[in-house]
Amino acid sequence: MNTVLTTPRVDTPLTVIAEIAAILARGPLADAAVRDVLQALRRAIRAEEASIWRRTPSGLECSSRVGASESSAADVDAAIGAGGSAGGLLAVPVRFGAGDVAVLCVRRSRVSPEQFELVAVVADLLSAPFAQCECGQQSSAGRVAAQEVASRFLQKIVDSLPLGLYVIDRDYRIQAWNRKRETGMQGVSREEAVGRTIFEILYRQPASMLRREFDEVFQTGRVQIHEIDNLTSGVVRSYRITKIPMRMDDAEVSHVITIGEDITEWKRAQERISQAEKLAAVGQLAAGVMHEINNPMATIGVCAEGIAMRLDELAADPSARVAIDDYVRIVESEVHRCKRIIDRLLDFSRPSATVKTHVDANAVMETTLFLLKHHARFRQMEIERDYDRGNGSWVEGSAESLVQAFMAILLNATDAMDGEGTIVIRTRADENEASIEIVDHGCGISRIDLPKLFEPFYTTKEPGRGTGLGLAICYGIISDHRGRIEVDSAVGQGSTFRIILPRARVAAAA
Repeated sequence: MNTVLTTPRVDTPLTVIAEIAAILARGPLADAAVRDVLQALRRAIRAEEASIWRRTPSGLECSSRVGASESSAADVDAAIGAGGSAGGLLAVPVRFGAGDVAVLCVRRSRVSPEQFELVAVVADLLSAPFAQCECGQQSSAGRVAAQEVASRFLQKIVDSLPLGLYVIDRDYRIQAWNRKRETGMQGVSREEAVGRTIFEILYRQPASMLRREFDEVFQTGRVQIHEIDNLTSGVVRSYRITKIPMRMDDAEVSHVITIGEDITEWKRAQERISQAEKLAAVGQLAAGVMHEINNPMATIGVCAEGIAMRLDELAADPSARVAIDDYVRIVESEVHRCKRIIDRLLDFSRPSATVKTHVDANAVMETTLFLLKHHARFRQMEIERDYDRGNGSWVEGSAESLVQAFMAILLNATDAMDGEGTIVIRTRADENEASIEIVDHGCGISRIDLPKLFEPFYTTKEPGRGTGLGLAICYGIISDHRGRIEVDSAVGQGSTFRIILPRARVAAAA
């Protein structure tokens, strides 16, 4: 059976920590809150399982778990005994005071240092709420004191985050406002913000737009992410705005957490990495381009020799002029052919701002195929085109960026088929979206590898054949176009990469 993978939303350690801190700030630690925390952590690091194990007099007992895998108490003990990790299970103690009150576990085949650090931070976040639960049997005064300590602890965490965070209720009134929101040119104090409507505080933003964004989260319960550029300081800064639904119980969404993260440096780094990957592709294309140019150059050389011979005949036989004119036309045609090849390569290699316009996905794919036919790994491949020839293939995007995304997937398909066979390219559209499918009949992708496909530097190729950046950059490009990637794959049966982009509204004459 085929496995389907849809590109996940973009999570960063800071946004995940902020989301979890906001969940814990709801109040006493309920089962629903613990599940929400585990779900957020599991999603952020793409773990098979996330679970909490409480320390009891009789030993470790699992109090909450999300995911398909089912670790046992013995597995947790083994991981703790091995220094925190064993058999793909990472176990981090939830400490409070001198002892452990619980153990936070995640199961993942490979955990990076950044992911380990994130799990450790989440374990620290859980310490005060779990300690508060342990104090549940104390006197009323003791419980109040424990709650105050936990509340101050969580507030300190939220205030220490290097990103702006606020929470509104269903009346659009601000219920939380962290210290980061108080700084900067548009900073507003917590005392001034809490209790007022968000429209009064963020008065520079259109109220109708803000209301529409919040209403969508309240109604759908889905996380909303978008990026904006800000020129307030005189320098362009990029921000990722994430709106996260929050429930006080298992009923409807009661609050929306909004997190603003400055991603200016991250975007610049991504642009540099993307350009480096693009130049690497240009280097691979160069040999093929030289081979391709050799053919018209050989034709030009033959025509030049013919012209030279006919020039001697021209004085005696004026009809030789016709043959010379034919040679000149061929030379002109072949020179233009060489120029087109070089221009396409130069256009692809130049760094440029990501300016989005109305582009025809079919035409962008043809440009990609034109470039790839000069690639040594692609020369033996056959292409079967099944294009939607109507206006449905028009999307809002950057042609150069989409060429890079399409090229990454096509080269992966080529490698999966060992450079031989037929790749099917299909475009389709409905009222709102256009899809571009790239179908190969190669080795397929295992269920274990599917969730990691778009991780930077993750590759299943032999050393020297892949950097592990191609699909990560492709994912970033499609996300920037407000699109998504779906993958259908089964080992031995091939793969289908489906890029889905919002349609552009263009007239038939566009």
